Amino acid sequence: MSVLLEVKDLKVSYGSIMAVKGVSLTVNQGEIVTLIGSNGAGKSTTLRTISGLLKPISGSINFDGKEIAGKAGHEIVAMGLCQSPEGRRIFPRMSVRENLDLGAFLRNDKVAIEADREKVLDLFPRLRERYEQKGATMSGGEQQMLAVARALMGAPKLLLLDEPSMGLAPVLVAMIFETIIKIREQGVTILLIEQNASAALDVADRAYVLESGNIKMSGIASDLAKDEAVTKAYLGG
Repeated sequence: MSVLLEVKDLKVSYGSIMAVKGVSLTVNQGEIVTLIGSNGAGKSTTLRTISGLLKPISGSINFDGKEIAGKAGHEIVAMGLCQSPEGRRIFPRMSVRENLDLGAFLRNDKVAIEADREKVLDLFPRLRERYEQKGATMSGGEQQMLAVARALMGAPKLLLLDEPSMGLAPVLVAMIFETIIKIREQGVTILLIEQNASAALDVADRAYVLESGNIKMSGIASDLAKDEAVTKAYLGG
């Protein structure tokens, strides 16, 4: 299995506060890998640094054989690494159609863009129903679907998902996780950050546990789901 993303000894700070203290992780082609941990553990900071929104102090981020640490976000998206951000961050005054168009803004392969649009609308039928509706008028669950669909319109080799189930009703959480499995079946590799550790470990192949900016544990997701320390800290056991 070939390594698609390799993060080595990543350090990131906000001013004098060290948020990520030497994180190393790998994501292999075709995998779903999850990064779990409590609030403030450094999960989103790690993801935002991988996607070029934050600059690391040190460490390397190798994506698809190329070093990307410190590169601009749009360059990283053009290489095939797309993020669905925490808090959705859709464009509220734009319609579903316009949000999806923006997801593909770096592409010029018109035929493939149209094929991908059909693919994401098949994945999220609700978005087809709301196609010309403004983002702001949609429910939280629909906005989350749109955020993921917009990221998929960038034709990612690697999709970064930051807290996709946050604030959603349990029935929608189940639907989002079923969709994550379908996205992987379509050939997209996924790095998932999630507070709902139990749901994340359920869909992931491998997992890393982040605590205060350090990786505390890693392994096969199903093994970690049975681990006593993980159960106690993250699964309410």
